[in-house]
Amino acid sequence: MSNLGIYTFYPRPKTTKTTNEHKKFPYLLRDVSIRRVNQVWSSDITYIPITGGYTYLTAVLDWHSRYVLAWTLSSSMESQFCCDTLLEALRAGKPEVFNTDQGVQYTSISFINELSSRDIAISMDGKGRALDNIFIERLWRSVKQEEVYLKQYDDLNHAYDSLVSYFNFYNNHRPHQSLNYRTPREVFHTGNNNFTKEVTGKHKQKHKLRPTM
Repeated sequence: MSNLGIYTFYPRPKTTKTTNEHKKFPYLLRDVSIRRVNQVWSSDITYIPITGGYTYLTAVLDWHSRYVLAWTLSSSMESQFCCDTLLEALRAGKPEVFNTDQGVQYTSISFINELSSRDIAISMDGKGRALDNIFIERLWRSVKQEEVYLKQYDDLNHAYDSLVSYFNFYNNHRPHQSLNYRTPREVFHTGNNNFTKEVTGKHKQKHKLRPTM
């Protein structure tokens, strides 16, 4: 299997690490009906395997449209790469509620301050409740089944270049059954009249931006 490049799918490094020193917030979205763009955004981190190790992907997603507002690929799980991605997403608008897990990146003072200073309500998944952030979990499933599991990335640069193409496809060309076979961009654009921004992915090592179009 190794010689043929065949690998089994199984749990990889845990990306959610908590600390008792950071403030936690209650989950605000139980039984809430998602009806409009910018009602709820969320963010999460997942691992991306590369030759000899892993790199880490974070994204900000609008729940109603499934639109990926911003994403970053990083060689480490430092808090700053999540803050950078949040600030990039906020160029496209502002959510009423922002949901994350209770990881140290999202409970950090800098991340919380960016949200609270803009009067954005903060929601956090219950501990061990992955389904509280189901929309971004579905995004990770799509990214991995349609892109990551089909390829072997040589390094972070290779992974980044390939994900630029994938997120362009996901946002702009991939119709979703739940969106009446429209694309995430179509739905987000329709619900956000001021939307003109093109999504960019950020490569943490070189701090370079590249449009997905």
